[in-house]
Amino acid sequence: MQVALQELVRLGGGLVTLGALRQVVPQWTVRQACRSGELVRVLPEVFVAADLLDDRPGAPALSRLRPALSQRAALAWADDCGALSHLSALDLWGLRPSAPGEPVHLSTPASASLRTRPGLVVHRRLGLSMGPPHVVVRRDLPVTRIEQALVDSWPILPPAERRAPVIRAVNDWLTTPERLTAALDTVPKLADRAVLRTLLAKLADGCRSPLEIWGHEHVFTGPGMPAFRRQVPMSVGRTIYLDMFAERERVNLELDGATTHGDPRQREIDLRRDALLATIGIVVVRFAHRRLVHEIDEVRRETLAILAIRRDVKR
Repeated sequence: MQVALQELVRLGGGLVTLGALRQVVPQWTVRQACRSGELVRVLPEVFVAADLLDDRPGAPALSRLRPALSQRAALAWADDCGALSHLSALDLWGLRPSAPGEPVHLSTPASASLRTRPGLVVHRRLGLSMGPPHVVVRRDLPVTRIEQALVDSWPILPPAERRAPVIRAVNDWLTTPERLTAALDTVPKLADRAVLRTLLAKLADGCRSPLEIWGHEHVFTGPGMPAFRRQVPMSVGRTIYLDMFAERERVNLELDGATTHGDPRQREIDLRRDALLATIGIVVVRFAHRRLVHEIDEVRRETLAILAIRRDVKR
């Protein structure tokens, strides 16, 4: 590869556009580099160094790049007329990494001439502007706002993988259930829309993990169960958030996940936390993941019995 051409590719992190090349080298140099296998055209007027492609010769050239490079290539081709969206946006927001070979998703105004190509899905959207509030910059790349990305990705993801990005976004304070609900209201024909709306309602009620949602749906509802308050802040020298608090009985139910609470260090932290709550008259009852999933009736009976005893004690 010619030295000037090689330097351009290096400066571009392995990627270069035809417009940039024309300013430095004649077009025949680019054709020669492609014929010799040193450069590969991944999109119209977008080239990458051949050694950056993986060894899947049957796949589209764009899909053979690392996700971060394929995203940059798509944006270079879009030339300020597109923003990363859907699953690609979830990657930039840190909610779900793009899998190798997964197509890049790009949203563009309906008036733009961009079209879907191998390894690239273009979503044309009426009223989309390439700046705030529709598009923001993250990791120096244009991306659709987080609420739109989560709603757009919902029907694309397998059902078993849909909840996790939404829950994480709320838990990490990247968005709120209310803002997500507002974004959902703008897409009335979204597939499985009712399921997402139900999830957002549970997050708004204070559920903060798949296990809490499971408990809400299958265990801690029905006759005799109080209206638990979720994620209640309690000051005991420091602020502690209670998973499920029965205020009248002053009982806090903690739902211990299958992984985190198996750690001895976490167990010690939990015991100290429970002791602090005991100083202000709050009884903590912990249920392990295994019991919540496999011993539903027994957990319900234990919970109702504990609540009844606490009510009798407080009379």
